[in-house]
Amino acid sequence: MSAIADNIKVIDQRIRVAAERAGRDRSDIVLISVSKAILPGDVEAALAAGQPIFGESKVQEAKAKIPVVSSRARWHLIGHLQTNKARDAVALFEVIHSVDSLKLADELNKWSERAGKTQAILLEANVSGEASKFGLKPEDLESTLKAINQLPRLEVRGLMTVAPYTKEAAEARPYFRRLRELRDALGLRDLSMGMSHDFEVAIEEGATLVRIGTAIFGERKRREPSE
Repeated sequence: MSAIADNIKVIDQRIRVAAERAGRDRSDIVLISVSKAILPGDVEAALAAGQPIFGESKVQEAKAKIPVVSSRARWHLIGHLQTNKARDAVALFEVIHSVDSLKLADELNKWSERAGKTQAILLEANVSGEASKFGLKPEDLESTLKAINQLPRLEVRGLMTVAPYTKEAAEARPYFRRLRELRDALGLRDLSMGMSHDFEVAIEEGATLVRIGTAIFGERKRREPSE
């Protein structure tokens, strides 16, 4: 068994334990293996270990990688998306986690219409208020959701956030709890939150999608703030 397969097995067990601690079912939580800067061969190793869903941060990298990986892989975009990359994003990704403006949603709807596709999306919320992070302000979520719900080719499934990196995982709990409260108030389903160092806390607070890269594939040269 490869190191990647071993890591996936460990992560799966940690997800299971965190879910049980929160009184939840393991089946309610989707693991997204963050494959930014990961070679196709390592993606194939994760696939062989039973991990089918991968998260990419950059459209350009994904555009080169996806065609050379087995078609069994499923792809989510978890990084910031510029409107001029919307066409490629619609073509490449099953779910786009990082919709942070009505302008971007309009562009995604346009290309989804042309592709004859209904595009699943999440609205990115900046619950920490950090100027360095993308995302809608919490107070703008409701009006943005109402506007996007008028776009026939987009399906809003939930919310996503990138919590501040904290020394202790538990310190991220207020941000995850806030996102859950926002999700509940909007009547949505999914919560994309939690990364390698804090995903167990995110699960305790209701995460349905966790984005884990380093704990599966190992350290990379430069750590990305979306995993």
